[in-house]
Amino acid sequence: MLGRTPGNISAISPMKEGVIADFERTEKMLTYFIQKAHNRTMLVRPRIVIGVPSSITQVEKRAVEESARRAKAAEVYLVEEAMAAAHGAGMPIEEPGGNMILDIGGGTTDIAVISLAGIVYSKAVRVAGNSMDEAIIRYIKKTYNLLIGERTAEQIKMQLGSAYPLEEKLTLDIKGRHLIEGLPKTITVTDEEIREALAETVSEIVLAVRGALESTPPELSADIVDRGIVMTGGGSMLRSLDKRLREETGLPMALAEEPLSSVVLGAGEMLDDFGLLRKVKLGSR
Repeated sequence: MLGRTPGNISAISPMKEGVIADFERTEKMLTYFIQKAHNRTMLVRPRIVIGVPSSITQVEKRAVEESARRAKAAEVYLVEEAMAAAHGAGMPIEEPGGNMILDIGGGTTDIAVISLAGIVYSKAVRVAGNSMDEAIIRYIKKTYNLLIGERTAEQIKMQLGSAYPLEEKLTLDIKGRHLIEGLPKTITVTDEEIREALAETVSEIVLAVRGALESTPPELSADIVDRGIVMTGGGSMLRSLDKRLREETGLPMALAEEPLSSVVLGAGEMLDDFGLLRKVKLGSR
C-alpha cells in the first residue's frame, strides 16, 4: 500500500528506527498479533518477549512495555535485538568466549560482543536497510530528476545493490515521475551507480564495526579473530557486504542461515528457555 493509497487512507509505520513512532497503533498491532497467534481467543494473557535496539532510552523502553501490557500481555520481557539475533543464529552465547554479532535490520544496525549470556559491548546506529532505500531515492532524484517510491527503491537495492565491485555488470529499468516534465518516465540504472548511492550508508556500518572492535577487551578480541563475526538481518544480505567487511577488518565474516528471521527465532527460543531469558532480559521498572 505504501505510496499507493488514496487521500482518505494513510499508510502508517507504527515502529520507526526500532522504536515506537505511533503508540496507539503499536498497541493495536500487538493486540492483533496476540489474537492471531492464539486463534483469535480474546481471554489469553501471554508472556511476550520483545526485541529492542541496544540504544533504546528508558522512556522508549517504558513505551514498548506499556504498549505490550495494554495489548493484554501478562508478562513482558525486553531483550536486546543483538542478543536475540545471536541466539537465533546458533551462536554459543552462554559460553565464556567472545561472540560478535552484526544485525542490520530495517531501522537500526546493532553490533554486540557477547560472552556468558551478557553483552560486553553494544552499539546501535540508526543506519540500516531503510537508510539504504532513502539513499537510493535521493541519488535517483539528484542524478536523473526522477522521483521513485520506497518500494521501487527497495527493489533496486535487492537487485542491484552491492558493497563491493561486482564481477559482471548489472542493469535495471526503473519507472518514476520526472520532476521537471511531470510525466512518467523509464530510465536504466547500473550496479555501479547504486553502489555509489549506498557508499555513505555502507561506510557508516563499516565504521561502527571497526569502532566495536576497538572497544572490545583483548581476551575477547582473540576469540573474535578465531570465530569471526556473524551477520544477520535483511541488510546483511546486501551483495558482497561480507567481502567489504572482511577486507576492512581482516576478520572472517559469516552470514546466518536465516538472516531475516534470526531475531524472532532467538526470541522464540528464549520463551522456551526461561533460565536463559532471566539472564538476558533488560532490567525493567
